[in-house]
Amino acid sequence: MFLKKMPILILFLLISVITNSQSKTNTFLYQGRVEKLQNNSVILIGTASSVSFNFTGNKCDISLQSVDSWEHHNYVSLVLDGKYIGKIRIEKGAAQSFPIKTTSNKNEHTLEIYKTTEAHSGGILFAGTTAKLTSITSKKKKKIEFIGDSITCGAASDPSDVPCDKGEYFDHHNGYYAYGPVLSRVIGVDYLMSSVSGIGMYRNWNDENQEEAILPDVYQNLYLTKDNSKPKYDFAFRPDIISIALGTNDFSGGDGKKERLPFNPEKYISNYINFIKMLYVHNPKAQIVITNSPMVGGERGVVFEDCLTKVKDAFAEDKTHKPILIFKFKPMTPKGCSGHPDVADHKVLADEYAPFLKKLLNEK
Repeated sequence: MFLKKMPILILFLLISVITNSQSKTNTFLYQGRVEKLQNNSVILIGTASSVSFNFTGNKCDISLQSVDSWEHHNYVSLVLDGKYIGKIRIEKGAAQSFPIKTTSNKNEHTLEIYKTTEAHSGGILFAGTTAKLTSITSKKKKKIEFIGDSITCGAASDPSDVPCDKGEYFDHHNGYYAYGPVLSRVIGVDYLMSSVSGIGMYRNWNDENQEEAILPDVYQNLYLTKDNSKPKYDFAFRPDIISIALGTNDFSGGDGKKERLPFNPEKYISNYINFIKMLYVHNPKAQIVITNSPMVGGERGVVFEDCLTKVKDAFAEDKTHKPILIFKFKPMTPKGCSGHPDVADHKVLADEYAPFLKKLLNEK
């Protein structure tokens, strides 16, 4: 559907006043899984992917559109001059204009637009701004990639706009406040989110890898799907650390209605080992950290940690790459929607994990 609209959309962008203000170089900063289009427009794809710019004046408009194979609303979070100012809902249909008003007397302002939802909620097109743009540059920082499932996505964490028992699944997302972005801001690193709700290393929440793709199947696609019409991920983001948090769904019993096979540790370990080998092809210098899940405890938690140990041990003789490390989250009783951590829980997870990652980065 979106592809059919592209020629009209690009023509609109070419002649619009919004686009005319974007003819400068170094006026936009993009982060995360995004697809750059013509005229500085971009599709925000992954959780917490973002576009940022500096501008003068006390107001501007931004143009956003929710784009997917089916029409539905979507969300972004806005940060103005370093202050989180909330989520905005982008209704289905054509691109919409949203007014931004500053509250400080600074001569120059910074607006950061983050995709609140995940890749499987469809893309968000940033189609331009009326802002009087000034240049923006990125500071050189160390980098962390977070690979995971709905927990890493920040899914079902924020019912502040729509109660947990109302609306769509993506109405309760807040990727900006997921543990990865939170701890990254605390320790001052750039981050990339490669996460999908319900996904696993060898099977998904309610699927035995029969009807749905697992994460190793989709990771190398920019859009985290098996759609071959979409671009491949270019691996331009070179993480110092790759954090992998996959297993919650592999260990899950599913919905209790669909047939679920017993957990297969050999398959989980084998897929994990092969996935890490693929990561090393693209990022041979990265430090890989594999984690347990705060949602998997008891006997399953013991098996989970044993599997991680065996994954680590499989690389014990590997002298080419940095030794794989294991991080263990403490057990948690989540307070978000449908058994997920809420925003406050994500802060707890970030506080646990941040010192470990910061120390690791300082040792590099």
